[in-house]
Amino acid sequence: MAEHDNKPDGTSRRAFLRGAAAVSAGALSATAARSQTPDPLITEVQEWAQGFGDGVDETPYGLPIAHERDVIRRNVEWLTADTVSSINFTPIHALDGTITPQGCAFERHHSGAIDLKKEDYRLMINGLVDTPLVFTYGDLERFPRENHVYFCECAANTGMEWAGAQLNGAQFTHGMIHNMEYTGVPLRMLLEEAGLDTAGDLKDKWVFVEGADASSNGRSIPMEKALDDCLIAFKANGEALRKEHGYPVRLVVPGWEGNMWVKWIRRIEVMDGPVESREETSKYTDTLADGISRKWTWAMDAKSVVTSPSPQSPITHGKGPLVISGLAWSGNGAITRVDVSKDGGMSWQTARLAKPGEKMALTRFYLDTEWDGSEMLLQSRAMDDTGYVQPTKAQLREVRGLNSIYHNNCIQTWLVRANGETENVEVS
Repeated sequence: MAEHDNKPDGTSRRAFLRGAAAVSAGALSATAARSQTPDPLITEVQEWAQGFGDGVDETPYGLPIAHERDVIRRNVEWLTADTVSSINFTPIHALDGTITPQGCAFERHHSGAIDLKKEDYRLMINGLVDTPLVFTYGDLERFPRENHVYFCECAANTGMEWAGAQLNGAQFTHGMIHNMEYTGVPLRMLLEEAGLDTAGDLKDKWVFVEGADASSNGRSIPMEKALDDCLIAFKANGEALRKEHGYPVRLVVPGWEGNMWVKWIRRIEVMDGPVESREETSKYTDTLADGISRKWTWAMDAKSVVTSPSPQSPITHGKGPLVISGLAWSGNGAITRVDVSKDGGMSWQTARLAKPGEKMALTRFYLDTEWDGSEMLLQSRAMDDTGYVQPTKAQLREVRGLNSIYHNNCIQTWLVRANGETENVEVS
């Protein structure tokens, strides 16, 4: 740090902190001290301090303050023909921490978000069970419930980047993801309530899960996963699920692609084998260079992205102290380490994890650094507790070719220019 103390413009981290300390002692702010002019925001009584603010109940259900109106989900109009079967993106560039507010968590619908009341909700379990059962919403609330924080990532997240840098923003390249605390009943508990003796040996059994919307989105899940950690969820972040997230009840399949997290779940059938529905054959499979498609690629491999700076979150404060921030996750376990490169992968520094990684949940990382104002090629590289290391795009293409859409977990590169503007580029 010693060399930074001699900078004439006082932009070192230590000088910055000295400025902040001076404010607390009643002196001018760091900015005002440099400009040598009084800052009216400090020296004058402002309008908001001369009268009353809003009373309680002004907004019975709180909304984000208007100054943050730009922190919203966004669609890419040309991606789909209509918004009822489409996707929008979480503004990950504008969020911090790891929990995604429901109101800006990405949506994916196959036939639109439906309006289904709790009193009209039914969940049927049938097939190879001892006693087929139908549960109401009230029935589900009477089972012992659990709380878990999990990420949900669309298999197509980053899919448009296979052929090269396409979309200019972390929201659009990596925003098909959210991370929420789900409350619900373990699927295992409901299957045991129906009884599985009829199914016999469970090693080769599957469940087929189906939603109540018009698309009847259905997916096959191996019994081993169904009995492990799947959750029939009716709350997220402490409140009822939002309509767009499957109100009143959805399935949570930790670590696995979002299409399997069936919303408005209405039926679970225990079966001898997978159904091989449209959503697991013609869709959500990965076609390799030789034309053969991989299927049953459920788990989302370790991945990370720098969310700030990024194209929608450029550097605006000039050179000096800079917090590089991002998110990392793994569907196979917990994040153990994230490295950050400023030179396109030629050298790496280990980032600071905000807290130890949790299984199948987002991990926030920071690299607290000094920016000298020169261009950077920013990258992040995640590692999980299986020893897996996030690959480069070249490594991914070597195995998977260029035909894939789904499961692109390659290292992302942002070019940060000298003026702080940032854009999506490819360094493979």
